[in-house]
Amino acid sequence: MPSIPQFSVPNHPKTALSLNASLLPESSTIFTNCRLCIGGVLTASKSAFIVSDGKLDEVLYPDEGVIVGGPNIINLNNAVVAPGFLELQTNGARGFHFTHFEDKEGYAAEIEKVSTYLPRTGVTGFYATIPTIASEEFKRVLPALAPRDIDNGASLLGAHAEGPYLHPSKKGAHNSSLFHQPSTSPLDVYGDIATDNSTLKLVTVAPELEHASALICDLVSRNIRVSLGHSNASYADGLTALEAGATCLTHTLNAMAPLHHRDPGLAGLVTAAPSTTLASPWFSIIPDGNHLHPSVATMLFRSNPEKCVFITDSIELAGLEDGTYPGHSQIPFNQTKKGSRVVIEGTETLIGGCASLSECVQNMMKWSGCRIAEAVQCVTENVVELMGDEERGKLEAGRRADFVVLDEDGNVAETWVGGMRVWRVG
Repeated sequence: MPSIPQFSVPNHPKTALSLNASLLPESSTIFTNCRLCIGGVLTASKSAFIVSDGKLDEVLYPDEGVIVGGPNIINLNNAVVAPGFLELQTNGARGFHFTHFEDKEGYAAEIEKVSTYLPRTGVTGFYATIPTIASEEFKRVLPALAPRDIDNGASLLGAHAEGPYLHPSKKGAHNSSLFHQPSTSPLDVYGDIATDNSTLKLVTVAPELEHASALICDLVSRNIRVSLGHSNASYADGLTALEAGATCLTHTLNAMAPLHHRDPGLAGLVTAAPSTTLASPWFSIIPDGNHLHPSVATMLFRSNPEKCVFITDSIELAGLEDGTYPGHSQIPFNQTKKGSRVVIEGTETLIGGCASLSECVQNMMKWSGCRIAEAVQCVTENVVELMGDEERGKLEAGRRADFVVLDEDGNVAETWVGGMRVWRVG
């Protein structure tokens, strides 16, 4: 079990098992009588934490304790508290796809709509994913995805470019006519936004493409993370990419060579640790019941839970009614939505998902029998470990007070961003 601070508040009068809340600053709020998701483990009841000025000031873990006085005390009635969920791969929601760019003002307004929708699913931060589009469109869209906080919504954490360095044999719903070889500079594809990781945080690359290793090294030198996907690469190709600096797999087994017992492909890297200097990568999966069979999702998750990341790969139809909708610049076909499943009209080709991240957490709890804290780790702590985010994703003193209040089954009751409640059920 991780080391958890004991029941005390520095610089304030206290005893080992009591706290006079009236002595805390007026800006502080104490959340009591809860259980905390920390390191894949759920703490015992009667845990508590303090929020001051939008940050976690202290995590309290008493076996028994008394908190007296003070007006800013919220009793959570033994609810589960987790860090705010972080969405690594979402293409849009509520009718807006992140490739839909007409002008800066209109685009910013649509981003805000998505941002204020996401907290009801437990999400407090998201990486806007841009699939393969023309280079001139990348250069227009990416600058509009600079990280920022949004009032009453989830924070925009930057962009994930899912293309155009992908393999045509595993194009999925991407437009392969817009693919580029790795010999094309990221500056030519994405523009000046590719000079560092201030906005462009993650790029998906097919490692079997010629000069892929040089591209990966270039991106990593700019502190841009690289994930491997939309690829027919071999296991050996994947190892070479990891040596070049790649650290993740994109929607494992989807748009990827299948796992074979003598030819494992990229999926075989999930548990690979060929040397002390080359660890297995993080890997994302889409546990919506459409992209992976529940038994396969469970197998992947259970094989390396500390490196597993749940994503939705949601498209703009997430949050909308079932039906057939028009395509757009990335998907030039009509799209048919039924529940959480979206396919190209008249085919079985999956385009993306419509399940929420909270549904993905609940699905894995049902399928694998894992505890809530284990599932939550895959949308919080594992994401920030992959992305190097030292502000979010963990219930630790000094981090942002982004958290969700859950019931036993993983249903979202409340979502807090920067110490402010932005959504509450009912």
